[in-house]
Amino acid sequence: MTEIKVPARICFYGDHQDYLGLPVIAGTIDRYINLKATPNSDRKFHIKLLDLKEVTSISVDDDLKYIGSDDYFRSVMMVLKRQGFHFDQGYDIEISGNIPLNAGLSSSSALVVAWIRFLVAIQGKSEEISDFQIGRWAYEAEVLFFDQPGGLMDQYTIAQKGLIYIDTQTGESTRLKADLGKLLVAESGVPKKTLEVLKNARVYAQNAVDVVKNANPEFELKYATLEDYEKYIDLVPEELQGYWYATIYNYHITLEAKKELLKPNPNITALGDLMNQHQIILQNNIKNTPLEMIEMMDDAREMGALGTKIIGSGGGGCMVAMVTDATEEQVKQAFLNRGAKAVYAVELTS
Repeated sequence: MTEIKVPARICFYGDHQDYLGLPVIAGTIDRYINLKATPNSDRKFHIKLLDLKEVTSISVDDDLKYIGSDDYFRSVMMVLKRQGFHFDQGYDIEISGNIPLNAGLSSSSALVVAWIRFLVAIQGKSEEISDFQIGRWAYEAEVLFFDQPGGLMDQYTIAQKGLIYIDTQTGESTRLKADLGKLLVAESGVPKKTLEVLKNARVYAQNAVDVVKNANPEFELKYATLEDYEKYIDLVPEELQGYWYATIYNYHITLEAKKELLKPNPNITALGDLMNQHQIILQNNIKNTPLEMIEMMDDAREMGALGTKIIGSGGGGCMVAMVTDATEEQVKQAFLNRGAKAVYAVELTS
């Protein structure tokens, strides 16, 4: 039997930055997608998605000419076939997990990475393929293949694991001190609107940056300073100014968080404050946080959470809170009292 276990991820700093080529800080947590497979004799991958109660089959001889929207099983196979992979053996496969679906913890990317790791494993190539390469293939199969608006953060984080700073222009990662205190995840119960939020945020932010670059061709976003916000604000149309602010200030929040997390003993209070600053920009400028979730996080901070933020692209889904031993239960109850459907502690994995 082949068994694969792949974690969920949380973006702590830099949401809505990776598709602009700006860095993010994200980490994997102890919620997982589990894949178990045994060989069969009929040259097909028989896949049971236990949590969804769905079954699908793919022939190892499928020519992959027709791949439906979001059919990540086949898009992965196509990406790997282009790399010289050949599939000859069928398997009976069961996939399950405890990552909430469509909630911001990147269950879809975890599934994609798990499927790639499985296909690599049955080729006997697990030892020779790097985690970085796994992340790259996952990004190609999930985002580029379907021309989706997301960036590469989810796939690269899940494949490499741990708490990392990702240069999204190169994909290069820097390992950080995996110390953010105690963490709670709260499931809001509000359905996500991933692609709608991502598309709007990406288009508006890119338009704002393009306006500045058109007027000042020498401008490079990766060298932008806080002073550049005021320097160029008058060039940006009023309806895009919030996205211009978010782009510049979230970038520098991420850089400040990186500095702190490179220290031997990061200041948890300072990191919580940076998280709160990030969330204020997400809800006020990018407008990705429903009112119900804003109220949940406001109450959580009043009950002692050091930092709170929405997870993922937004529009619904989960939130994360940085807490202490003394405040964990009060913060958990604050979320529940406001209508969160579940709240639980998570730990960073490596």
